[in-house]
Amino acid sequence: MVFIGVSLLTAFETGIMMGRNLWSFVLSMLKILPGAFILIGLFEVWVPRRLVEKHLGEAAGLKGHIWVILLAGTTVGGLYVAFPVAYTLQSKGAGLPVIFTYLGAAGICRLPMTLFEISFMGPEFTLVRYAVSLPLLVLSSHIMGKILQKRDYQLSSP
Repeated sequence: MVFIGVSLLTAFETGIMMGRNLWSFVLSMLKILPGAFILIGLFEVWVPRRLVEKHLGEAAGLKGHIWVILLAGTTVGGLYVAFPVAYTLQSKGAGLPVIFTYLGAAGICRLPMTLFEISFMGPEFTLVRYAVSLPLLVLSSHIMGKILQKRDYQLSSP
């Protein structure tokens, strides 16, 4: 902030552009985050724990990974929203491998990013990227989850 302030005083164009970009980013986050956090709160209250455990718990298997990949594809706000959603899923009984898949998928397959990628790289590239990245994501999430479960790892509460 000091750099941006000094840039404004000295008319340093790069610093001024950084300030504009920062302000634009803050405004876009202020448009997305309140609504996302309200939806997360409603999810916490309205969705019963047994439902999440049934579909995303330890016994869900591959079906649980598919559910969270679909959920991550519709998540707006990127990882700013994905981490609170992952915490909520964990508190509702989702398994560690499924949570890891959700966090990875939130970075890999968001719908707006996919449409943008298709328009520039083509549908073939996107299909190949999904065909390679999603199975590797599920496999690595499963391995990480099992390793941490063997060590009795528990996510800490705030």
